[in-house]
Amino acid sequence: MVSLMDHFGNPSSIHESGRQAKSIVETARRQIAQLLHTTPRRIVFTGSGSEANNLAIKGAVYASDKTGRVITSRIEHPAVLDTCRWLTSLNYEVVYAPVDAQGILQPEVLKNLMNKDTVLVSVMLANNETGVIQPIRSLADIAHEYGALFHCDAVQGLGKIKIDVTDLNVDLLTVSSHKIYGPKGVGALYIKNDKIIVPLINGGGHERGFRAGTENVLGIAGFGKAAEYVPQIVKKSKIVEKLRDKLEHGISELFPDYRLNGHRDHRLPNTLNVTLPGYRGESVVLNMDRSGVQFSSGSACKSGSSKPSHALLAMNLSEEEAHCALRFSLGHDTKEKDIEYTIDMLKKMVSQSKNIVRFVPCK
Repeated sequence: MVSLMDHFGNPSSIHESGRQAKSIVETARRQIAQLLHTTPRRIVFTGSGSEANNLAIKGAVYASDKTGRVITSRIEHPAVLDTCRWLTSLNYEVVYAPVDAQGILQPEVLKNLMNKDTVLVSVMLANNETGVIQPIRSLADIAHEYGALFHCDAVQGLGKIKIDVTDLNVDLLTVSSHKIYGPKGVGALYIKNDKIIVPLINGGGHERGFRAGTENVLGIAGFGKAAEYVPQIVKKSKIVEKLRDKLEHGISELFPDYRLNGHRDHRLPNTLNVTLPGYRGESVVLNMDRSGVQFSSGSACKSGSSKPSHALLAMNLSEEEAHCALRFSLGHDTKEKDIEYTIDMLKKMVSQSKNIVRFVPCK
């Protein structure tokens, strides 16, 4: 077990405690590299997945001698979308590729958007709301045909499906510790070639010069340790998938007019996103939380505004359908009794609280 009392040295120092800290960081680097099927040198630790996304996108654009055209999809995580919007404020061109009704960016759509000025294509491996898995290898191959780099935000897919950076043919790939039950506040970026990006944080030679700042030794150690268990978790994916399908079947019996959001086959084994027509998502979430069942909705009402999920809207759902969406995420330790309890509580909610959870637009 790593303790601040025992390993308080700076990994960049050459004395004994520094060497001990450095050894811990490099062990974790090997563990993450092994998980992604690459070499340790290709892994750079960051403070989060969001930071890694920023480093990949901004770093690639700043390093390029092209005009700075970027293509991403309309369903990306805000860490990608907000970064791209920020680039437009600096007069870089950003193109947002549409997805189909099942949430997939079709390769031919990307091909029609590509040109010789495109520096980078950034598309997530799996959507954080619907779990839909994108055809990354095909998309990356197209980007490379036009001389563009390909970045993949794989944060949501880590720990659910196998990730091999060589098979995916990506140049940059983002992962995050907390998605595999590791500490929060630690991320990593796979960089295929040192020359394709420049650092965003300057001030030292940490992380081979790509990210200045003393490394978070304990967080990184936890990330590496969590990575050791991922192969075991992925092996349980079929079990988790059956439980997810059991939950969907129970929902279909309670709500015959429910809608599955996303592709039925090309999605993560643990994710279920459904729309329950007429039932406001936030109200259902709050009602079920009182019974100890926690999941999320497809929108977030704030004072004076209503913001339905951008990913669901990109899949051609109406604002009301997005507001009535629910996302269930199962864990590797989810049991059949948990699914049965969730279905029972949903049934109780429908019978006792229909007027409370019925759809009412945000004012």
